[in-house]
Amino acid sequence: MRIKNVAAAAAAITLTLAMAACSGGGAGTTAETSSGTKAVPAGDITVGVAMPTKSSERWIADGNNVKTQLEALGYKVDLQYAEDDIPTQVNQIDTMITKGEKLLIIASIDGTALTSQLEQAKSNGIPVIAYDRLIRNSPNVDYYTTFDNFKVGVQQATSLLTGLKVLDADGKDTGLTGPLNIELFAGSPDDNNATFFFKGAMSILQPYIDKGVLVVKSGQTDFDKVATLRWDPATAQSRMENLLTSTYADGSKVAGVLSPYDGLSIGILGALKGVGYGTANQPYPIVTGQDAEAASVKSIIADEQYSTIYKDTRELAKVTVAMTDAILKGKTPETNDTTTYDNGVKVVPSYLLESQIVTKDNYKKILIDGGYYTAADLA
Repeated sequence: MRIKNVAAAAAAITLTLAMAACSGGGAGTTAETSSGTKAVPAGDITVGVAMPTKSSERWIADGNNVKTQLEALGYKVDLQYAEDDIPTQVNQIDTMITKGEKLLIIASIDGTALTSQLEQAKSNGIPVIAYDRLIRNSPNVDYYTTFDNFKVGVQQATSLLTGLKVLDADGKDTGLTGPLNIELFAGSPDDNNATFFFKGAMSILQPYIDKGVLVVKSGQTDFDKVATLRWDPATAQSRMENLLTSTYADGSKVAGVLSPYDGLSIGILGALKGVGYGTANQPYPIVTGQDAEAASVKSIIADEQYSTIYKDTRELAKVTVAMTDAILKGKTPETNDTTTYDNGVKVVPSYLLESQIVTKDNYKKILIDGGYYTAADLA
């Protein structure tokens, strides 16, 4: 999205060569995939890329980055978006298989809805890479590329505590006793990442809840109660509105909200604004987020949303493209985690990337100096 094609090509090629060197596989060797696919001869090779939706800025960036970098290596790309409709994504993947595309990169809408498609891919010798969202309950997921999702949750909770001044800038406990009212939101229950985010966050927040420093005034602390189907901002806004008119009808105030995604954060802030937050006399609570979407970074700059978690989709694309290139050349791609991501049938070999907490204090250094955004993008 914000990376020049030439730079993307160079970076992708560099990483591909590095990964190939690490794998130790020579040209023409067999890739270790569930499909048993051998090296694909050079020629007219198309890679199918299935993304969930264009309604999120983040997924547009992912699709563009993967497509650009694959094309820079000479591959053709069939990039499809399903607009968060499961039957549409199923049909798109069916078509990719029927057309004989040589490898599938899938960011699933529902991680449990593609079992038959993956069986069909295997029977046709088509390897599958799960992209950022783990595909569950299938032995036919060959690799997984993502970020350290448990750590993302830890970072979200840490930024919430820092914003609440329970922790200082160095992450040390300030001795604040509270009680501080907070509410919890989680992602979509059909997205495997959502539980990792929530578990990571609760590993940090639960001790402070147990001590009474933090109080979840609504009492809604179970994942099933706080999950937000399809990561829908309107759903999050409606739930926050309901909490404000019920739990907080006595005039008590919300000090913080754990939000796992920037789109939800915007909806949550909208609900808060509707009852008078966001003024000099009643500033917004500390609200977290994820994905560093431009609208939320602008909100952070405006002292509305407090933080977001930045996951550089350019780097995720590089890793995925390098993995794709290795597989199609019959090599074993590099992974750095072979224990964490059990999809219910197998532990899927994975490559995990790092993420960063972004606040008003550091967004320029991380996002603008890092080339993800220009100053004009955030004006």
